[in-house]
Amino acid sequence: MKIFAVGMNYIQHNKELDGALYKPEHPVIFTKADSALLKDHKPFFIPDWSRRVDYETELVVRICRLGKSIPERFAYRYYDAVTVGIDFTARDIQQEARQKGLPWEICKGFDGSAAIGEWVPVEELGDIQSLRFHLDINGKKMQEGTTADMLFRIDELIAYISQFFTLKTGDMLYTGTPVGVGPVHIDDHLEGWLEDRKVLEFNCK
Repeated sequence: MKIFAVGMNYIQHNKELDGALYKPEHPVIFTKADSALLKDHKPFFIPDWSRRVDYETELVVRICRLGKSIPERFAYRYYDAVTVGIDFTARDIQQEARQKGLPWEICKGFDGSAAIGEWVPVEELGDIQSLRFHLDINGKKMQEGTTADMLFRIDELIAYISQFFTLKTGDMLYTGTPVGVGPVHIDDHLEGWLEDRKVLEFNCK
């Protein structure tokens, strides 16, 4: 099982991080270790080696069949469910890595950094590129977005990634976060919503 993730896929989030509206020339792809997966309402333990860990709420896609070099027009055949996930980011470590041109594995792929919600079959949803999702923390809406605002659409991402990696059943794709990221704290209660369904819920410790 592989966990793929996309950086810089919402233009307002790019401005929030870098102070400018821009679209990368190609999708920014990184991976997370399988030990990053956090599921079944288990708590997220904030690492003590980072001064600030941010939530990044994202739509996550589940791959359902083997594929390599998938044409974009056929990409929809390769996923069968979506959910909401949190791409936890050690922001201070990431900023240092970006300044020095270093990889993101430590700041993005550490244990527990890929929270995942309950899967919703795509046939139960409408247009995959017009889904709304949001994150509540301690009962207050903190981040929201719509897949309509993605710079690179889901089918584009699958076609692009499959040029370099063979996709397998059970692989996951975190599709990027909209504007509104922020830090988590001990005792925070997080709830992720896909349209009107609560699909994710856990605590921070």
